[in-house]
Amino acid sequence: MKLSIVIPVYKSEHFVEKTVEEIITHVSKITDDYELILVNDGSPDDSWKVISELAKNINEVKAINLVKNYGQHTAVICGIEKSSGDYIITMDDDLQNPPSEIIKLVTKIEEGYDLVFAKFEEKKHASYRKIGTKIIDLLNKKVFDKPDNITLTNFRIFTQALAKRITKYRVNEPYIPGLLLMHASKIGNTLTKHAKRDNGESNYSLGKILLLVSRLLFNYSSYPLKLLSTIGAFIAILSFGWGMFMIIKQFFYGSNVQGWTTLIALLSFLNGFVILLLGVLGEYVIRISRTLSHDRAYHISEEIE
Repeated sequence: MKLSIVIPVYKSEHFVEKTVEEIITHVSKITDDYELILVNDGSPDDSWKVISELAKNINEVKAINLVKNYGQHTAVICGIEKSSGDYIITMDDDLQNPPSEIIKLVTKIEEGYDLVFAKFEEKKHASYRKIGTKIIDLLNKKVFDKPDNITLTNFRIFTQALAKRITKYRVNEPYIPGLLLMHASKIGNTLTKHAKRDNGESNYSLGKILLLVSRLLFNYSSYPLKLLSTIGAFIAILSFGWGMFMIIKQFFYGSNVQGWTTLIALLSFLNGFVILLLGVLGEYVIRISRTLSHDRAYHISEEIE
């Protein structure tokens, strides 16, 4: 059995070496056949210098340097495409996913699953991230039919067959949990520990959570269009009813129609709604155009094996 451990690296020059050392310590107890794929996602610090030295000195370590910061999910996809293991494990670079827990993922997937997520006994995240996780979890249920009893995390293991299926899905901005849910047939969880972050601050900011939500909505669902269509239908019905009321009032009661201010306000609102609708449609068109272009989701500047 060969294991591939994929780790996106960003602003982790001070602790990624320790992460690698701990992974090797624990994975070598499971199998002698493994590889660590470290993908530097355009980190502005010396992360690339650190992981490139690790790759030169440790046979099992591969270092990949992306030309710029594409985002965590794209960096992980890059690592998955380069993997050759029977099972692929993805985890963070900050030791919040304890390497000692890898054995639990391996044991669980060997029960016949093709995808297993770690389920943390207690999360050590900031409160805003926990709220963001709940919102994303709700969207995963709506968009990807995520089972209610399954918890999604970045610490996961899946088969090489599943890896090949998700990397065939060509999208400019990948969302890995969604791709895995779309193509996995048997999904499981296993309880693991979740460590407190001791080095620096998390790179997973509120802005990145909101960006992830927008990516999920626009790349994998039609909910924004459905919502605007519903609002548009409601406005059309309301406008029709108001128009009928004015006609009846004019012809049956002889009342003069007043209210230019109301009319102008209504027209301004309708024009604003049309502009909003065009903006949403434009967002879809831009994303479709990016996907249909033959450019890759990422580009590599250097690779050391």
